[in-house]
Formats: sequence, C-alpha cells, structure tokens
Amino acid sequence: MTYEVKSVNILGSDMDCLVFTPESAGPFPGVVVAQHIPNAHDGLEADPFTIDIGNKFVAKGYACVIPFIFHWWPAGTDLATKRAEWDDAKTVADLDAAYGLLEEIDGIDTDRIAIMGHCWGGRMAWLGACHNSQYKVLGTLYGGRIKIGMGKGNPPPIDLVNQMNCAVIGIFGKDDGNPSPEDVADLEAALAATGTDYEFHSYEGAGHGFQDFISEDRYRPEATKDSWAKIFNFFDARLQSRSP
Repeated sequence: MTYEVKSVNILGSDMDCLVFTPESAGPFPGVVVAQHIPNAHDGLEADPFTIDIGNKFVAKGYACVIPFIFHWWPAGTDLATKRAEWDDAKTVADLDAAYGLLEEIDGIDTDRIAIMGHCWGGRMAWLGACHNSQYKVLGTLYGGRIKIGMGKGNPPPIDLVNQMNCAVIGIFGKDDGNPSPEDVADLEAALAATGTDYEFHSYEGAGHGFQDFISEDRYRPEATKDSWAKIFNFFDARLQSRSP
C-alpha cells in the first residue's frame, strides 16, 4: 500500500500527516489515527508500526490520516520533556487538522469517520472524540492517563465523556499498569453512565503495547490477532454501510 505525506500548519508549527486512500472510487469511510509513543519520535515514516496501521485500514476500504502529533518539539527532544510540556489543547488542534485532511479526500463519506489510537494515541483519540462530535466511532487501545489532564487548565479526558457522540471500543491488557485494570473499570463506568454504545475487551497475559510487533518483549501475537478482528468487526458494523 502507498501513502502521501501532507503538511498542515498548526499555530505556526508544520505537522506532517500520512494520508492513505483506498483504490475504490468511494464513497468510503475514514479514520484519524492518533500516533503512539514507541518508535514514533523520529517521524511518521520512521515508525513501521504506525505505517502498518494505515495499511491495515486502507486494505479494509478505509481512508486514513495519521498526524505527527510530536511536531511541537525539535527532533531528539527526550520523552520526559514532551510529557512535561504536553498541552491537550494543542493536541485537539492537531487532530482537528487531521480530520480536515480526511474530509478533503475525494470519495470520503464524512458521515462515516472514526478516530483511534494506541498507547499515548489511545488517550489522544479519546480526547479527540470528546472535542469533535462528528466522529461515529472511537477505538482506544490501552490508552493511559485518560484520568489526567495535561497542560494548564485542561480537564482530564474522562471528565469530558458526556461530550462524546460516538460508539467506543476499548482494547486493554490485564497485565498493564497504565491503564491498570482499575483505570479500565473507571473508563467503563464513565461510558456506561452516559449510555454510550461501547464494548471493552481485556486480554490475559498481555501488558501495555501488546500489539506492537516491533517490541519482542511486549508483543502478544494471539491477543493482537483477536483484538484487530474485534476492532474491525466493531468499526465495519458501524461504518461500512451508509445510514438509511
């Protein structure tokens, strides 16, 4: 599969995005993918895990836009600095710009757009779904820190759940510490309290980042295969057919 690299300017900072477009004429659904942390800091094209996600979606008939949400810092900036300086308001701007690129793709059905992410991206995808009511589906995969706001004055994303307007699938490892099983229970309770259409799946023997095939220590192939099947079943049921 091939992709284009497009750049958009966010508050004076240029952000590269990978844009995957299906070969069909459309109309087809789309997904914004919020990037994870592992392997990500040198840019999108240096991260085979992220490119694999785009290829998976476009092979299933989805357009896909993946923004480089770490563009605010010079290459080589350490992770601790990025965490300390992270601003959720900037992330919302990044994801909105990626959504705008998706809307511009010839053949996209703007009534069938999702957002998803792994790890750090799982948190960002939750945040994005709370700030954009146009998303129809959210996929959050072992996203930590959803119960914590990042950046001055920004509330925890879990507290914004009443602003969501989409179905949610959550994928987690039972051996994860961030989010812990207790965190996952809190996320589920927040969704249940708002009557959200959701389903959560947690895997025995799987820790944080268990889908990351780049990491031999983390990777759990059976849980990965099963969880990707569940993700596409959930997405396809809600996005692959036009609403009447």
